[in-house]
Parts: sequence; C-alpha cells; structure tokens
Amino acid sequence: MAKAMFAAGCFWGVEEVFRKVAGVTDVAVGYSGGSVSDPSDEQVRSGRTGHAEVVLVEFDQRKVDYDELLEVFWECHDPTQVNRQGTDVGSQYRSAIFTFDSAQEAVAHESKHGHDASGQYARPIATEIRPAGPFWRAAEHHQRYLAKRQGAFAEPTTAG
Repeated sequence: MAKAMFAAGCFWGVEEVFRKVAGVTDVAVGYSGGSVSDPSDEQVRSGRTGHAEVVLVEFDQRKVDYDELLEVFWECHDPTQVNRQGTDVGSQYRSAIFTFDSAQEAVAHESKHGHDASGQYARPIATEIRPAGPFWRAAEHHQRYLAKRQGAFAEPTTAG
C-alpha cells in the first residue's frame, strides 16, 4: 500500500471524503508539520505547535493513483484560504500536501500549478507542499468521528 498525507481544514470531513474513494484502504486523522513530538489535541488546537490537522491515506495504486487523490484533495476544500477553512481559523487548518517521495512532490507541484493556472479560483492557491514528517495519530474519539455520529456534520467546517 502507498501513502499520501493531506491537510485541508478540519480532519473530520476530509477523512470521510477520502474514505469514499475506491482504492483507498484506510484513512487516519492526526497531526503533522509541526515542532512538537506527539502533540495532544489541545496543544494543536492552541495553534502554537505548528502542526496541521491531516489525514493519512493508505491506498492501492492498482485501483487509484496519486493524481486522483490530489483531485479529491482540491475538490474537498478551498485551497486559496490561508490558515483557515470556513469558520475554522488557525494554522492547524491550513491547506497542505505532505509528500513521501520526490515523485509525489513533482506530481503535487504539477497539479497545484495546473489548478492555479486553470482560472477556477478567484485567488491564488495557498496550499503548501513539503516533505512529510512524522504523523501523530489523533485521539481515538477523532477517528471516524462523523461516521460514529451518522453524518451529523456534513461539511469539514466544525473544529476537529
């Protein structure tokens, strides 16, 4: 299985979107991109750790490729917003692609450039692209949060 990691606002809704993609075998929510080892939910919510709320996606490359996952990423949030998605504000809600190798990095940059040049957005894309660092799994009550609540929240705009 291959891995991909994305930050697109509150991880609850983003997790549900990726779980529905054929070829995705698992999705976990957590934190990455910051300076604190094994941060707590409260530390990340403070906005002082540098972490983003992320989804770690495991996928079968024979059934779905990284390009397709990037398309899902672009469609599930507004990549032009800086340090926010909807009413969730802070660097922990930023838009980011964390890459696991040079091939993912190249594809991510090409995809970002293509979407930026497409004219579909009124503002430039603010998504950062950087090498993946450690993934810190969020507390268990955050995993499959919306599924456990039978879709009580439809959009990834409720703080995670």
